[in-house]
Amino acid sequence: MFPLSDFCYRIFLAILILLLICGLFVLPILGKTFYFFSFSDLSPIYVLRFNRVLVAMAAGGGLAMGGLVFQSLFRNPLATPYTLGIASGASLGAAIAFQLSFLLSGIYSGCWLFVILGSSTVSIGAFCGAIFATFIVLLLSGSGDIASERMLLAGVAVNFFFASLIVFLQYISSPYNALRLLHWTMGEFQDAVIMDFWRMFPFVFILFVILLFLARELNILAMGLEHAKSLGIEVVKLRLFLFVIISVVVGVIVSVTGPIGFVGMMTPHISRLIVGTNHWRLVPITFLAGAIFLSVCDMISRSILYPVQIPVGVTTNIIGGPFFLWLLLKSEKVSR
Repeated sequence: MFPLSDFCYRIFLAILILLLICGLFVLPILGKTFYFFSFSDLSPIYVLRFNRVLVAMAAGGGLAMGGLVFQSLFRNPLATPYTLGIASGASLGAAIAFQLSFLLSGIYSGCWLFVILGSSTVSIGAFCGAIFATFIVLLLSGSGDIASERMLLAGVAVNFFFASLIVFLQYISSPYNALRLLHWTMGEFQDAVIMDFWRMFPFVFILFVILLFLARELNILAMGLEHAKSLGIEVVKLRLFLFVIISVVVGVIVSVTGPIGFVGMMTPHISRLIVGTNHWRLVPITFLAGAIFLSVCDMISRSILYPVQIPVGVTTNIIGGPFFLWLLLKSEKVSR
């Protein structure tokens, strides 16, 4: 680990902010190789892609911060909302919603609450599934004390069980619903609209503020449980609060975008290697890195095989797979 000095950190933070702003306006232009837009063509396509980049940045920042908190809580680089079963819970909720969408569409079509929220049945099902998975993991983890190994094992068990139920629902679905569910579980921004951004951004922003407010407690918690308790920090309540709030935010994101893996694993780990373990530094850097990373992955997904668009979850998995193996090998060397 080679953490940056204060001066270099400020420069690095400014560079990431500049990259985020530039990416917001440049990434929508990219995507069609050797094709030049006329001014009349650029406007509608640019607006659609601009909204898509906004959604990708909000989702990437939220997933990265979720991974950062879980890695800090469990002191394990492999701990993410996905390894703890939250994403599989959201996917199961979406799968059930796909099965019931025809029946529920008539009931919810005139409901003013759903019209105001702009939420589809699938989004609501995915969010409820994520929250349900959270409580199942908490229940299986035992006596209220969030023990790292036991909760990780509970998350893996929930993940496999929900994944098997999703496969079963896909098998009994109609071909159309099975295809829709398959695309959703890959994670994509193809149908992203500005309302999706406003559904996610308030939760992501609140999480960002909460993590900055709790940066001192997270720094102390990283030093060890006994040290944190000796300084008067209620470790169990803090861990439980952070676990629930991250689950809610990730549930909202997954309900909009579908499950997108490895963002919450790679960006916090790389950010920690660059800026150190101080969460005052880590939270802004991780948020910016996650937003930039996922928006670039989305640009690659819609460009590399144009006009075919690859789900962004496939791209992040292709990048994250080798990173995961590298992380395992590194952990094995450290343990020796």
